[in-house]
Amino acid sequence: MKIAVASDHGGFALKEKVKEHLMQRGFEVEDLGTHSEDSVDYPAYGKACGEAVASGKADLGVVVCGTGIGISIAANKVKGIRCGLCTSVEMAHLAKQHNNANILALGGRTTEPDLALKIVDEWLDTEFEGGRHQRRVDMLDQM
Repeated sequence: MKIAVASDHGGFALKEKVKEHLMQRGFEVEDLGTHSEDSVDYPAYGKACGEAVASGKADLGVVVCGTGIGISIAANKVKGIRCGLCTSVEMAHLAKQHNNANILALGGRTTEPDLALKIVDEWLDTEFEGGRHQRRVDMLDQM
């Protein structure tokens, strides 16, 4: 499985930790940037990750900005993307189980790295439940 990762400067340090963690778990990782803490614009990186997932170049994505809010909004502008900003393990579980989130957003300035990695693991290890949730996911994908 290939996972695209992207961040702005506020999420760079956490993105690097997430990237390393994903590789240790055996995932192929495509780093779409940014590659430093120099100031950049988060919409470009959210869009890049969204396009990578929507096009099938990556199976899933993880995006990080200072709070996770801006970059999640940017990723969700790409048709077919269901990006969930998660601040707890429970939110990550439900984002995948109920919403089939194909991109996870994290806040580099608001989420401690240890918690962020637990969130990533829960999101990756949870299966989409389908059933009654499939109709709703289909509605999202048609928007």
